[in-house]
Amino acid sequence: QVQLVESGGGLVQPGGSLRLSCAASGAIFSINSMAWYRQAPGKQRDMVAAITFGGSRNYAGSVTGRFTISRDNAKNTVYLQMDSLKPEDTAVYYCNADILSRINGRWDNYWGQGTQVTVSS
Repeated sequence: QVQLVESGGGLVQPGGSLRLSCAASGAIFSINSMAWYRQAPGKQRDMVAAITFGGSRNYAGSVTGRFTISRDNAKNTVYLQMDSLKPEDTAVYYCNADILSRINGRWDNYWGQGTQVTVSS
């Protein structure tokens, strides 16, 4: 079964930085787009950043210029470099990916379990 596992979350002060990682594993034939979402207490889950297989990027307006998404296709891993963090960035961050199964040849969308990011003074 395909799994996405996030790491790198933690507690940082405003203005600080964190680097999140998400590794996909399992019966994977190919991964198309990968993305990071976040969900703050009492709010819906929103897209933060997305990246295609070829490296085209898209960001939410609230993080543009501060966050950078990247990927290593050989490692089936996506990263989110977060700089100039603000208290409003506090949320659980989730990895998301469209993955082609090598078992049934079907594209499906997968979620990780999430990693907590807290920005506080």
